[in-house]
Amino acid sequence: MDDNREYVLAIDNGTQSVRALVFDLHGELVAKSKVEIEPYFSEQPGWAEQHVEYFWDRLCEACHGLWPQLDFPLSAIKSVALTTQRATVVNLDADGRPLRPAIVWLDQRLEDELPGMGLWGALLTLAGERETVRFFRRQAEANWIRNRQPDIWEKTDKLLLLSGYLSYRLTGKFVDSVASQVGYIPFDFKRHKWAHALDWKWRALPIKRSQLPELVPAGSPLGVITEAAAQQTGIPAGLPLISAGADKACEVLASGCLTPDTGSLSYGTTATYNSTHSRYIETIRHVPAYPAAIPGAYNSETIVQRGYWMVNWFKREFGLHETRLAAKLGVETETLFDDLLKQVPAGAMGLTVQPYWSPGVRIPGPEAKGAIIGFGDVHTRAHIYRAIIEGLAYALREGKERLEQRSGHRITTLKVSGGGSQSDEAMQITADIFGLAVERPHTYETSGLGAAINAAVGVGLYPNYATALRQMTRTGDTFVPIAANVETYDRLYKEVYLKMYARLSPLYGAIRRITGYPF
Repeated sequence: MDDNREYVLAIDNGTQSVRALVFDLHGELVAKSKVEIEPYFSEQPGWAEQHVEYFWDRLCEACHGLWPQLDFPLSAIKSVALTTQRATVVNLDADGRPLRPAIVWLDQRLEDELPGMGLWGALLTLAGERETVRFFRRQAEANWIRNRQPDIWEKTDKLLLLSGYLSYRLTGKFVDSVASQVGYIPFDFKRHKWAHALDWKWRALPIKRSQLPELVPAGSPLGVITEAAAQQTGIPAGLPLISAGADKACEVLASGCLTPDTGSLSYGTTATYNSTHSRYIETIRHVPAYPAAIPGAYNSETIVQRGYWMVNWFKREFGLHETRLAAKLGVETETLFDDLLKQVPAGAMGLTVQPYWSPGVRIPGPEAKGAIIGFGDVHTRAHIYRAIIEGLAYALREGKERLEQRSGHRITTLKVSGGGSQSDEAMQITADIFGLAVERPHTYETSGLGAAINAAVGVGLYPNYATALRQMTRTGDTFVPIAANVETYDRLYKEVYLKMYARLSPLYGAIRRITGYPF
């Protein structure tokens, strides 16, 4: 062991687990501790909450599982960076204590009792933005808490995202990364700072500027690990905590997607397509381009809410055999699902899924629901599973093409990360549907690696991001499209998938009027 080697620590609090990860300066994962978490509990249909201290306790547990694995002194770790799930909201009182469980990003509650916005309301109506702003206000957790739990809102001294809360626990300061700001908050996505005092978002939300943390660009210090945090986590006191970004932003960075001609797919609980730009470009109007995990850049994004969550749904409803077999073999259940994919030809014999599991503001619209069409007596659960994977890829291809039109840049390189990228069959399906060779990064822990890159740049272990990326990232496996499959998928995509939403939307609207779902 070279005693002069230097390392960085990344903490990744995702939806399914918390991982403490140590990387060397070549981007190699040298130690990992993973703690599974319960994503949420639900006291009402559609609610998704988790106790705030639960996240901190699991972070501490993950760190303590890491230290026995190290064969070098902790002094060799030069910095730490944090990446988390996006849009999970925490209310703290004046003493920094949680007032209620965190509202997790999967939560579906809406608030309809909204006060008027005065002149802003009239101006936004004249501009044709009334429904867009109403969607934003209904979705905002702050409006629900203010109306439904006024005593808690009255005591709310700080309203933080999970990233800001964990940064507070680690540093004792109310700080957060610019690149973690995703949610229904008064953030200016174009200028990467809190909205101007005259911005309409301050009238749309009950939030005050004093309730929000200070924002720090990616790659800059948030603070240092306090003595109290060191005692609870084992992270050395005084170690710099470097601003990174939300998990998707870090995945895009670690995939090496820094130019508009490179696309990044993330097959996670939320499935996304991103490319990085130096200018602000919305893939869909009013769906913001989020801050990238490098300063001054934007990730233009298409989101499939609850994307690979559908795999968990399938596992729960149809995967008992694979679940039991995986337990016997000591492997992940999802690895056995590749056998299901191999049983079915490209196109799933016409079975087609549109994965609009959650409503949206534009595409899909507020009435949207998921759909599966083309059933016949030849179809089995294997066809359903393949159709789910294909449907997610279709939705992300649609986002890619929409962004190409808006940006004027054609994608020539496609990188795929996230849990679903570990399936070779899913990677091949992606290559065939996009008609492009797709690359898998050298490590599965891409969000953690993105945080680690920020940690390295932030303390000068590398002089800039370009150098850090050359040293810490590289391509793993590459999957080349199969010509016959490309032809099949291209026809299904253009002649079937792209026409589904327009034809089904009236029926979705009727379902909404009759049943009240989605609310």
